[in-house]
Amino acid sequence: MAPAHEPLKVSEPRLPRRRASAISRVLLWTFLTFALAGVLVAGGVFYAYQQFTIPGPLAEKRVFIVEQGLGTPDIGLALETNGIINNGRIFTGMAYATGARGRLKAGEYEFAAQSSMQEVMELIASGKSITYKLSVPEGFTSEMAVARVNANEVLTGPPAAVPAEGTIMPDTFVFRRGMTRQKLVEDMQAAQTKLLDELWAKRVAVPEIATKEQAVVLASIVEKETGIAAERPVIASVFINRLKKGMRLQSDPTIIYGIAGGKGRLDRSLTRADIEAETPYNTYRIKGLPPGPIANPGRAALEAVLNPQTTEYLYFVADGSGGHAFASTLEEHNRNVKTWREIAGNAAAAVAAEGSEEVPEEAPAPELAPVPAPDAGTPAGAAVDAPAPSQPAVPAADAAAAPAVAVPAEPAASQPAADASAPPVPATETPAAPAAEVPAPAAAPPAAEVVADLKPGTIFKIGGKRTVIPKPNPKR
Repeated sequence: MAPAHEPLKVSEPRLPRRRASAISRVLLWTFLTFALAGVLVAGGVFYAYQQFTIPGPLAEKRVFIVEQGLGTPDIGLALETNGIINNGRIFTGMAYATGARGRLKAGEYEFAAQSSMQEVMELIASGKSITYKLSVPEGFTSEMAVARVNANEVLTGPPAAVPAEGTIMPDTFVFRRGMTRQKLVEDMQAAQTKLLDELWAKRVAVPEIATKEQAVVLASIVEKETGIAAERPVIASVFINRLKKGMRLQSDPTIIYGIAGGKGRLDRSLTRADIEAETPYNTYRIKGLPPGPIANPGRAALEAVLNPQTTEYLYFVADGSGGHAFASTLEEHNRNVKTWREIAGNAAAAVAAEGSEEVPEEAPAPELAPVPAPDAGTPAGAAVDAPAPSQPAVPAADAAAAPAVAVPAEPAASQPAADASAPPVPATETPAAPAAEVPAPAAAPPAAEVVADLKPGTIFKIGGKRTVIPKPNPKR
């Protein structure tokens, strides 16, 4: 028993524990939830970005067309289905996240091997789709140009309509898959209109070329007469000088266009009947310019007509070097013609001495067209050289394959006529393929008709047989 004087120990009372309030619990769980979600989102973003930037599944480069009207999810699905990317959903999500969604463009694209989704997206957003080219050469007619457009398999839509002659700009045009044929032709026309307006504003005024339409007509003739750029301003001056003097242009390509039209070429040589035919384009018969262009001239031909060289030339003929010899008088022109015949004759004689090869029956020899008769419509007092009776026929040049290059003689009244005491030398000369009488060597048949375009493979006649210029023998 404890002593009475010791106090009793009493334990302290226990206070009740406070429970967390409901608000605190909600906040805590909300924080934990957001934290977890943030971690998950961060992980997902990291995974998506990793997939977005790593090399893709393509083993080799691939061309793929993004069709017009597809939405971003459809594009992603199409890319995944075709094995270009791994995950279309990630592609779509990254397109939204990066702002590329509204910049994706339809087109035909070439993706490199192992292109990442990022590279695929950037290429589609850039719009740098595959481009194609279509060329229209100088001197093509509108029908020939549109035929080339309509034959192109990349272009779409129905065949384009053939526009007016001379309204297409010869050039190389770049386009993308999906462009229609008609739209490309319209672009060609717009380019020609722009070019003509530009050159017309810088022209040298010439009374004979008073309108843009007349400039295109004459430029189309110049285009067909020569392929040498430096000669075009000179040849333009010849035609303008003849127009000033009231002389007929007498250009072979205009005759061909009057017969062949938009086809641009004949499947035969010109004949006397062709030269004498009354067509609106026969500049042997009509005065002044024909009623319209005979082809689509290029920039150089238009510049030559709108800024012609100042000369007194009225004639030109081939000089044997691929160019032409120009003359102001008939006398000078006749000397140039004689020189050309000597060059052609010497070359033909060399061919005859070399020997000839028989041409298979299926390879026809070209027909020879006679030299045109004197122009009955020549202005009074003008001297016209008639061809000498012994002069061989001259093959007419195909304007499309090798443009005619000689202006036939139709001298003005002020020009001297040829010496009447001797058979005159005709001023009309078709230099693209003139003929010459060449005595054959004793061992070879007599050369009755020889074409002077003496390139290996050229077909001509010797002794009534079809022959071809032989190729050089490297062993000699």
